[in-house]
Amino acid sequence: MTESDVSNSSPDPKSTESLAQEFRSTRVRDAVLVPILAVFTGLLIGAIIIVITDSTVIDAWRHFFDDPGGALLATWNSIRVAYGALISGSLGIVEIWQGLQALLHGQGGAALGQAMIPLAESMTQSVPYIFAGLAVALGFQGGLFNIGGEGQLLVGALSSVYVGYAVTGLPWFLHLPLALIAGLIGAGIWGAIPGLLKAYTGGHEVINTIMMNWIIISLSAWLLKVGGPMSRGKLPITPEVLPTAQIPQMFATQGNRFHWGFFLALIVAALVWWLLYRTTLGFEIRMLGANPKAARYSGINVKRLYVIVMTMSAMLAGMAGSVQTLAVDRWVGLGFSGGLGFDAIALALLGKSHPLGVVLAAILFGTLRNGATRMQSVARVPIDIITIVQALVIVFIAAPAIVRWIFHLRTEGEAAGPIFTKGWGS
Repeated sequence: MTESDVSNSSPDPKSTESLAQEFRSTRVRDAVLVPILAVFTGLLIGAIIIVITDSTVIDAWRHFFDDPGGALLATWNSIRVAYGALISGSLGIVEIWQGLQALLHGQGGAALGQAMIPLAESMTQSVPYIFAGLAVALGFQGGLFNIGGEGQLLVGALSSVYVGYAVTGLPWFLHLPLALIAGLIGAGIWGAIPGLLKAYTGGHEVINTIMMNWIIISLSAWLLKVGGPMSRGKLPITPEVLPTAQIPQMFATQGNRFHWGFFLALIVAALVWWLLYRTTLGFEIRMLGANPKAARYSGINVKRLYVIVMTMSAMLAGMAGSVQTLAVDRWVGLGFSGGLGFDAIALALLGKSHPLGVVLAAILFGTLRNGATRMQSVARVPIDIITIVQALVIVFIAAPAIVRWIFHLRTEGEAAGPIFTKGWGS
């Protein structure tokens, strides 16, 4: 090997330096560091709210000059107990460690199985968040604001549960896919309507999807009312899904609701990533979101793409309702969605409209939601505190300049966010 070959095979210092600079760039920092700091800041302010709403802490601070150490200790204990309960209720780290020790000492795996329930429940709670977040993120990528997830997941749930209890005599390997497909078709049709209105009349998707939400909410109230077409006798809920249409749970441990739908959600997230970044259709969707005029001039059928994006987005939202119904609830009642479709907007923002980011954000939300119950029962902290923390995180994510200002991060340029094709008034 000649000297020139050696010099050619050695790494270029300039390229190495450029990679390091790229890693330290604002774009990478905004994608990784800013969300982490936003979560940290939200938890920090949440701790302040916990302290100022704790009567014991307030009473201790009234006597600060008499016992300053007692006031500080009461403050620390309030935060420690609250967030300790949050972590224990959502992850069960201490319980899992104790279960592992018991298993190593030959005491069987029952203790470990019980210890895994909090973590499994957090993952279970994250499943509908993943689907709903992907729905909004896909719309963002195409420059569309799909605010109709609340109604679309309800349509998906109603469609799946109807097939789940009304169709009989099928084996599970036919009945379960049929129920899921029914949810996809139902939600897809519901989302295609505002897509068609957007494409051929110029109707704004935000207004249309909000109206579609109210239509299906009112329609479901009629379907589920006592004596309604889908009610269960004198109860305003649907009949229970047949066992052949249920998504099976993975463990037989009492209280463990973890199911195979979690892995289905991860597969769908991977498929959405592949669609967006490895296919021609995905390139067209992202081009539409970046500049619809350029997309039109390049020969892309923008009207057709509007319908496709809204339909696929609605199908993802419908999957949130279908999987939750077939795997966990087994039936649909009034108020089924519980604001999940609107939480999906926050998930898409937190995940920067990227499938991986949405999955991580959904797991975070599922963890917070699951831990909030134990936080309320053990630490006597209102469950609304978790909602406040989530809202604070979204505020900091939506306004990264605040995070940069708080932590004195240098500003080298703004990272690109979701771009909408038209303004609110168009």
